[in-house]
This record gives sequence, structure tokens and C-alpha cells, in this order.
Amino acid sequence: MKIAMPVDGGKISQHFGHCESFVVYEIEENRVKNKTVIANPGHAPGVLPQLLIDHGVSCLIAGGIGSNAQRLFKDAGVTPMAGASGDTDQVIQEYLDGKLEIGENSCDH
Repeated sequence: MKIAMPVDGGKISQHFGHCESFVVYEIEENRVKNKTVIANPGHAPGVLPQLLIDHGVSCLIAGGIGSNAQRLFKDAGVTPMAGASGDTDQVIQEYLDGKLEIGENSCDH
């Protein structure tokens, strides 16, 4: 399983499309096996969801994500989760421990 998060300064970006980069965690047996950083090639409709889909991501955890990107992920079988915040390493551990608290989607468009 691969879980991606948009990142700004080591923390989950509150706007999926405008983040600095994406961190992709490869999970095996409920543990982080590998962590990869992918540069954001630029915001354009449909590009970023496809980039992460091509990297085999099955879940996206973000602060905020627009409805079009959410739809593209869902159509590809990827689970988008919005409303997360904080340090990405901490968030992934909370997710794995079943303790991740999700707030409201910070993206309103």
C-alpha cells in the first residue's frame, strides 16, 4: 500500500495543488517500509492526481483538496482524505495506529 501527502515545509499542505512536493509512504505489515519525495511539477487540472496514480498510490491524505481532484482519485480507486494537518511522519503514524483525526477540508473550490 502507498499513501501520499502533499507537503509544504515538512507539514501537510493545506492546498493539494499548490504544495512544494508529495511524500509517498510505502506501507508493509502496518509499518513504513519506504518514504519517497516527488517534486510538484506544477498545478494543472488532472495532472497531479495522475502523477500519484502512476506512482501506485492507493490513499491520499491532505489538508485541502478540490472536488475535481477528489473525483479523479475516486474514479481511479484511490481514497482521498481531506482535513489533515501536521508533520507528515506523525500523521502517517497516527493513520497506521488508527488514531488519525480528520477535520474539515481546507479547500473550498
